[in-house]
Amino acid sequence: MIERIITALVLVAVVFFCMFYTTSHYPMLILMVAAAGAAGYEWFKLMPHPEQSVNKVAAAAFGFVTALLSLLTLNHEHVGLVLWVASIFIWLLSIYWVKHYPRIDHWYCNRLYPMGVILIAAAVSAIYMVWQMSPWWLMYLFLLVWGADSGAYFVGRKLGRRKLAPHVSPNKTIEGLLGGIVTVALVIIVVQAYFLSLSLLHHVIFLVISIITVFSSVLGDLFESMIKRRAGIKDSGRILPGHGGVLDRIDSLLAAAPIFAVGIIVLQLIGVNL
Repeated sequence: MIERIITALVLVAVVFFCMFYTTSHYPMLILMVAAAGAAGYEWFKLMPHPEQSVNKVAAAAFGFVTALLSLLTLNHEHVGLVLWVASIFIWLLSIYWVKHYPRIDHWYCNRLYPMGVILIAAAVSAIYMVWQMSPWWLMYLFLLVWGADSGAYFVGRKLGRRKLAPHVSPNKTIEGLLGGIVTVALVIIVVQAYFLSLSLLHHVIFLVISIITVFSSVLGDLFESMIKRRAGIKDSGRILPGHGGVLDRIDSLLAAAPIFAVGIIVLQLIGVNL
């Protein structure tokens, strides 16, 4: 437990430093590229392999390609937008895969390799875009994801009865999901009441985008759990002591970040000034 707490504190300190305590964009840029490379490396290990052991050189090469593509998209919003839309399409497909697992698992094939590159690059470029807009909007995205996860964990432990996706993640419950939504609803209400001056219609649109972001974060968590279960692996990696791998920490953001970023763009297109 001490190891887990220390790792969490170090991660929070690094992320917050990159978000708030420097005017340079390079720390955040480096953090995003490093996260993409590590996530790509771990994604490769979760994929189907004809051999029993994973080729670490090939995994490292895959991580490098993922990091490079992410770097190329970080300062090109139009390229990032294409990736965000492509990733959202993949996430929509994943709803069907999660719902019907393990009866249907044809998705577990070589197509997951390019899908992984798209999902990771789309997520880090979306996070970077939201941060460039304002570090506080990135903080809001984190609060949506963390609030949903924490609320679901504590409510699920106390009141959880009905399984949400028993074949994918047996510990997740419908009651926990509702608890997460209630927790996040408090965050959304506070932000809308004290920090936003919008019309009623725009408040409703902002609320819908926030709720969709929350549901997508749950989907991201379930999808990674399903892949790990199919691959027979408990943690995506061991780079973070007490927490597993990078993918284990950003699985919810893989889905939530691109959807939130697209939502922000939609608000801007209809004339909402955030």
